[in-house]
This record gives sequence, C-alpha cells and structure tokens, in this order.
Amino acid sequence: MKSILIVVGKTTDKHFIAGIADYSSRINHYMPFELLVIPELKNTKSLSESQQKEREGELILKSLQPADTVVLLDEHGEEWRSTAFASWLQKKQQLTRRLVFVVGGPYGFSSAIYNRAQEKLSLSKMTFSHQMIRLIFTEQLYRACTIIKGEPYHHE
Repeated sequence: MKSILIVVGKTTDKHFIAGIADYSSRINHYMPFELLVIPELKNTKSLSESQQKEREGELILKSLQPADTVVLLDEHGEEWRSTAFASWLQKKQQLTRRLVFVVGGPYGFSSAIYNRAQEKLSLSKMTFSHQMIRLIFTEQLYRACTIIKGEPYHHE
C-alpha cells in the first residue's frame, strides 16, 4: 500500500520542513510514502471563503485516483490513540492500494471533498497551524508503522 499526504500550499518554516523530511524518509522504510503539495491559489483576495474552498477542492480532486481511499484530516473527525491508529492503518494496508490523507487549505474543505472522502480523522481537539499538522501527522504515521512492526519507538 502506498500512503500519500496531500497538503495545500508549501511548508515554509525550515524546522518543519526538516522534521517532515525526516519522518517522510523514515516512513518510506515501511511503505511507499509521498507528500503531494497542491499550490496555493493566487489572487485570493477577490474570492470568498467558499470560492477558495471550491477551487482548492478541484485541485485536490485532480490528484485523486478513482480507487483511492481518502481520509481527511479534519477537526470533526474521529480521534484515536496512536495504537488504535496503528491498528486501523494495518487493516487499511490489506484493503487498499493507495491511502490518501488530505490537509485542507485555510478554510477547510469544499463539499465535493467531503463527499469524496471515506473517513475523517482528527489529530486533536486543539487547533494547529497547517504547517504544524504536516509534521505532527508524519510523526504519527511513522509511529504507527513502528507499532505495527513491534519496534521500540512507541512506549505505552
């Protein structure tokens, strides 16, 4: 199974870039992993929040394949402990070829993206910057991989 993290806009903080690259490299030891960056929209001042979500949604949809399992990283999604996320991931590895996680733009997701997704996952009840979520998620995906393999990274 290949896992893909789709994000809107590039990461700009050098510390986050380094951390994301580190965890992405680690994840690739366990499964193919790709970080796919959807370019930020230009000239958004003339767009409403809804129009911006729709345009970002169109770009996200173009990146998806029909058989993809799509999971939105969304504040209204289900929250799991790391061990439960690892169990869920292990099941998905047997059921899907491409597992695609999506971080939306600053205003969230369009209705088309919500309709396309099979699941929603929340990393916390707290709100984090979009830059930070990328790092937190890649660390959690790496942690899940080590839990599945029974490696000592995670401690209960």
